[in-house]
Amino acid sequence: MHGFESILDQKQPIRILTTFLHKRAIPHALLFTGIEGIGKRTAAMVFAMACNCNGNITGKKEPDTEIPLQQSPCGCCNTCRRIESESHPDVILIKPVRAVIRIAQIRSLCQTLALKPYEARIRVVIISDAQAMNREAGNALLKIIEEPPAHTILILTATQTSDLLPTVVSRCLQIRFQPISRKSLEIFLAKSDALSDEDAVIIASMANGSLSKALSMIKPANLKYWKTLRKWLIHDSGLDAPASLSSRPIASMLAFAERLSKKKKNLPDFLEVMKTWLRDLVIWKFNPKLIINKDLTQKIQYASQQIDLESLISKIKAIEVAEKDIRANANTRLALEVMFLRLVTN
Repeated sequence: MHGFESILDQKQPIRILTTFLHKRAIPHALLFTGIEGIGKRTAAMVFAMACNCNGNITGKKEPDTEIPLQQSPCGCCNTCRRIESESHPDVILIKPVRAVIRIAQIRSLCQTLALKPYEARIRVVIISDAQAMNREAGNALLKIIEEPPAHTILILTATQTSDLLPTVVSRCLQIRFQPISRKSLEIFLAKSDALSDEDAVIIASMANGSLSKALSMIKPANLKYWKTLRKWLIHDSGLDAPASLSSRPIASMLAFAERLSKKKKNLPDFLEVMKTWLRDLVIWKFNPKLIINKDLTQKIQYASQQIDLESLISKIKAIEVAEKDIRANANTRLALEVMFLRLVTN
């Protein structure tokens, strides 16, 4: 981590944050939303560094509104280094403990915020994975947001606003972070000596827009696991021979839907793998060089030749509808059963 340039594919959020710094008009509560592993927490830490960077400043270091804020931190001064190492007393990071942020953590925060900042111009509280707050913790935090201490801003990170108390969301300025593009992930991963260009493409497609997920897959054992998982998904879903799906027993498809519904944590990744496979069958018909699963070229060629374009597009739409319904908190098993019925009939 250094400055905002270290964050991939988040031009709009970074533009908003640097504008705040330039105009010295920072909301007292910010909410960064988006999937895991796309730079929300890193952006919060860099923003805290920019608010307090002393790289180009001499003189007094007490809280002072006349000292200019840096639109990008130097990363080298003592303040930046301590914030980056999570050892600065005025940059407070709160994380879930055993998957939950409890009221005791927020009460402790209240006691800290009752005191003046030790040395920072702007004290920054970063609540990572704020969706992990239980209701009591959320209500306690609400009181802080409604009566924010001087020289203090709060930054919450969460996957989506629906996981937070509406009253908390309404009092924060939301900044939406987008999934990282597949191309950006490919370029980043291609710099790794441990990966071939082919594997970089495969990981970028399976990471579903998350850099942290892509990095976790770089290890040979993890990459082997994901390739095995991809094989299982494509074979057991019947998508390795999509033209023959209509002849598969409905009971077997519904049973597979049930198995997938029990894997809620990784379900978005599973659906993305299936959708990417079907996308490759479409792309093969027009430009085979652009397929993602290049290590499965022969299988893609055969499957693509057995099915028409209209049917493939219908199947992709069936998966997209299921993804949308699941994000809207529909019954997961029912959404998957409907999806497989559509895959069979389209």
